[in-house]
Amino acid sequence: MQKLDMRYEGKAKRVYATEDKDLFVVEYKDDATAFNAQKRGTIGQKGVVNNAITAILFPQIADHGVPTHFVEKLSDREQLVKAVTIVPVEVVVRNVAAGSFSKRLGIDEGTLLSQPIVEYYYKSDALGDPLINTDTAVALGWATLDDLSTIKDYALKVNQFLKDFFLKRGIKLIDFKLEFGKLSSGEIVLADEISPDTCRFWDARTNEKMDKDRFRRDLGNVEEAYLEMLRRVEAQ
Repeated sequence: MQKLDMRYEGKAKRVYATEDKDLFVVEYKDDATAFNAQKRGTIGQKGVVNNAITAILFPQIADHGVPTHFVEKLSDREQLVKAVTIVPVEVVVRNVAAGSFSKRLGIDEGTLLSQPIVEYYYKSDALGDPLINTDTAVALGWATLDDLSTIKDYALKVNQFLKDFFLKRGIKLIDFKLEFGKLSSGEIVLADEISPDTCRFWDARTNEKMDKDRFRRDLGNVEEAYLEMLRRVEAQ
């Protein structure tokens, strides 16, 4: 598939047109940002790791009843995806209190939640991706109630699959962010990526952080943690 003009560049990826209007090439970068891009840096091999993990997980997620935009992995840093219009409502699923959730509600990080919590955020870098509710998303035309019902159902299915997948590999899935998009047909599909950039992963035995929190919090060994996550994902 020939890569043509760049259509979009974000904090972690570049998106290119192809000769097929319904297909894009996504290129993963090593750039790292945190705190709404107030902190910037580079994580060696991040793009390779995130591309590889996403390429392994998305087909399995599709097999578990959640359609995705993923088509195939093209190279170490590139994958072919279906063109989507992103729904500007990011979804965060939480299994354990951590990060902004702990800070916002005064709950100790590491507290196990009695059930998964699904939160919605308006996708806006300029506004810092503010927390919203479903009424806000519907009233402002970002999504319909049917869209949000489908998105929540898919998010919980992804959560159940990922929790089981990672626990078998000695990893606790603490929380994670998902993005969804619409195909030209109007079908909602999972888009973006699943990686140490978008998930909190803790070692099941030691609770060692194995995700972008190592970059956010200056914990060191960031590249090593990403590579270890890829090693475990690739393990059978």
